[in-house]
Amino acid sequence: MSDSNAYTRRQFLHSGLAMVSTVSSVPIFLSRSSSVMAQTAGPLPSNPGVPEDRVLVVVQLSGGNDGLNTVIPFGKDNYYKNRAGIAVRESDLITLDTNEGIGLHPSLRPIHEMIGNGLGTVVQGVGYPNPIRSHFASMDVWHTGETLTSKGHGWIGKAMDTTHGDTDTSLACISLGAEAPQATQGKHVKPVTFDRPEMFRWSGRDLHPALNETYDQINQQQEPLPQNDPAGFILRTAMDAQVASDRVRKAVNQSALTSFPGNSLARQLKMIAAMVRAELPTRVFYVAMGGFDTHANQANQHARLLDEFATSMDAFYKELKATGHQERVLTVAFSEFGRRVKQNASGGTDHGTAGPMFLFGPQVKPGLVGKHPSLSRLDDGDLIHHTDFRSVYASVLDNWMKIDSVAALGKPFKPADVLRV
Repeated sequence: MSDSNAYTRRQFLHSGLAMVSTVSSVPIFLSRSSSVMAQTAGPLPSNPGVPEDRVLVVVQLSGGNDGLNTVIPFGKDNYYKNRAGIAVRESDLITLDTNEGIGLHPSLRPIHEMIGNGLGTVVQGVGYPNPIRSHFASMDVWHTGETLTSKGHGWIGKAMDTTHGDTDTSLACISLGAEAPQATQGKHVKPVTFDRPEMFRWSGRDLHPALNETYDQINQQQEPLPQNDPAGFILRTAMDAQVASDRVRKAVNQSALTSFPGNSLARQLKMIAAMVRAELPTRVFYVAMGGFDTHANQANQHARLLDEFATSMDAFYKELKATGHQERVLTVAFSEFGRRVKQNASGGTDHGTAGPMFLFGPQVKPGLVGKHPSLSRLDDGDLIHHTDFRSVYASVLDNWMKIDSVAALGKPFKPADVLRV
């Protein structure tokens, strides 16, 4: 806004919603979901040198994916000695590197094909110093990029803050799920969060006809109000939220050009593909897939989870290619930690440390990055990481998003050699 005294969304949100109830013509229309929407209206700012058509998708594999049964060191005898009951037989896995004796779980055949087509890469041995085996604490580390406090703003939010500053944002970051992940929370930039597109709308319509009528009156208001008028701010917020809601729901209502599996992750990625196709001004999409905490009877459960992950990612990029947007989208997939080398007595695995990350898109250097961690030199039964996850973040931010990674990560990290851009 050009007026230095103009009332802003941020001032409004910081002061709460009390002002709304004092305006006789406006009900308290911003519900819990609507208050999030209201922060995200208005066009994305133009930043010199920042390629705003580039999109990042983050896939969180929650629960601690067993990296040893995902990217499998079948050339190491210790793998089979420690996992007599759950190891993937060499005859069943998909060979990825014959010389190093590395393969993929058979459920990852679609990802193996993506790697062969130049669309996928696997980063081995990823972790961080002094690893934590708590789901919540370790996830905080991955979300913030901080290994000490782990309670600050998220790495994505901090990165977006550097390009948006105090400006208002429009759908800059969208998280699909019940809650906005910490990774997407910045000081200024906040994500739009919804699980189903039909929930991204004015919720008062379902409560009482009077609320519906008043809301429509707000959005049909023709007479402009002064920029520094709180009622004018409320009017603009309502209208902006309505526009954002309409754009998202219109986008996801498009029919896909290709087919998707019927699982939850595929449903989320299908919506993202539709929003990318509609060219929403969204730079980051965030999704999560749970179930990877495989303490017991792991074999079948893990195979099913990896199949959901692999088939969903494959379908996502086939749709992006069909709509002509594949070149715009880079995807990063991570889990908060791996599992211990030795299986437990319940046919499963317990919380460990290092594990693999996946990247997808035409921008990646396909294949394997880094050596598999040693199975003979362990830290209290756990793999020792050799690649800090923040070096992958640094590559994504510096080389793909063209955003200074230091601002997001607090200090410089040498970007991992994972991208061709």
